[in-house]
Amino acid sequence: MLELGVKTLISYLLGSLIGSLLLGQLRGVDIREHGSGNAGSTNALRTQGWTFALGVLVIDVGKALLAVGLLPGLALPLVGYDAGIDGEWLAVACAIAVVVGHVYPVWYEFRGGKGAATLLGAVAVLAPVTLLPILAVWLACVAVTGYVGLGTVLGMASLPVYVACVWPGDTPLLVYGVVMAVFVAYTHRANIRRMLDGNENRARRLWLLRPR
Repeated sequence: MLELGVKTLISYLLGSLIGSLLLGQLRGVDIREHGSGNAGSTNALRTQGWTFALGVLVIDVGKALLAVGLLPGLALPLVGYDAGIDGEWLAVACAIAVVVGHVYPVWYEFRGGKGAATLLGAVAVLAPVTLLPILAVWLACVAVTGYVGLGTVLGMASLPVYVACVWPGDTPLLVYGVVMAVFVAYTHRANIRRMLDGNENRARRLWLLRPR
């Protein structure tokens, strides 16, 4: 249990390194005071431009790659390996922790982003093929409705559905998909509320089926 606890904690701390806030400190900008107030790549793009947003994306995805792809296999000093822990469950625990760290970062007063980019980085390690249905649902939703937030919620909801249909025996991945789908819906609750009220911004360049 020591290995599980330590590596989960390290993953959370990695997740707490928020790309937009780290780069914002270099620029003298707190992105949470601009645009939607969200410390994520979408708000970074809207308020700071493509270069800044790309840097945010690299950091937010990269920390997930480290937490899920590298950390579970490392033999940490004074920790080592625990033969009683299944490797896939350990990776899933790290994958959940890095996303939670991004949303509730200890370094930034527990005010982070919504976790979508970090979650995609984690999924790219756990089951890269599942990125295809996630991105397909996201693109279709945004093209039809123009709502990036709705596309993100539905895209993540497609993950456990895909796993249940293709790999019904992969319990760790299925649990991860269900937990993350619910978590992403929760982090986007304000977006959902604005959609229902008709006040949510639309990505007009991606909204291909908008009324003319």
